[in-house]
Amino acid sequence: MTLGLDAGGTYLRYELRNQNKIIKASSVKSSEIGLSQYIENILSFEKNIKNICISFAGQVKDGVISSSPNIVVDRHNIKEYFELKYDVNFFIENDLNCAVLAEAKAHKSDNICALYIGTGLGLGVLSSSTLIEGANSVAAELGHIPYKETPFACGCGKSNCIELFASGTALKMWKSYYDVDESLTLKELKNSSNKNENKIYEEFEKALLYAAGTAITLFNPEFLVLGGGIMMSNSDLCDTVISKVQDYAMPIALQKLKIQNTKIQNASLEGAFLLKDYHA
Repeated sequence: MTLGLDAGGTYLRYELRNQNKIIKASSVKSSEIGLSQYIENILSFEKNIKNICISFAGQVKDGVISSSPNIVVDRHNIKEYFELKYDVNFFIENDLNCAVLAEAKAHKSDNICALYIGTGLGLGVLSSSTLIEGANSVAAELGHIPYKETPFACGCGKSNCIELFASGTALKMWKSYYDVDESLTLKELKNSSNKNENKIYEEFEKALLYAAGTAITLFNPEFLVLGGGIMMSNSDLCDTVISKVQDYAMPIALQKLKIQNTKIQNASLEGAFLLKDYHA
């Protein structure tokens, strides 16, 4: 059996599968328990697990967790620990890397970018069938490219990240900054006659387009797939990207490019189950 786990900033969700059939599924809040302890709790009553595959919302390099702003990490050298103690195959990758593996399988593409906007802004890149990771596994951290100065501090410590304009966290911060009703949706901000409310939407849209154009120009994908909670709740943003991204991307990189919303409910978890084959 294979244990797949999506370790996000809000929840730790797992599915236990046998030959792709879901046997069991459950979740807890990420703040309630350490990741390693959560896995050990599962292993204590599930004795037939042979593979553990984890999508992790943070930075991971060679099975070692290096950064995890929103997840309780009680063991950093996690791959070595579990493989030695439990005789299992252990795989762990950044959540956007997992998501892009799932998107690549769905689209049958070897050159694809997954741009997800939820709590933060993330990018996964598969280029010529290879995940783009970099020396410290931060090569595609698009949310933290320098964009414009803000009065806020990003989780990475800088104050000019593009994620500070286009993300769920950014929307909350700007609404508070301008004393705007926090319940207002992106669509309501867009159509508002209030100058500050409208400005929040306009800045979000510009940052989204800049991020999409940067990803397209840098990685020249065949597909750009848009996902994450904010994008899935505002599916019309895909049409905005399609109609306006030509002003933000290199023209030749737009040729034959397909831009669309994700059709996968939980791409990060689905991608986690693909890690075993990817690393084979």
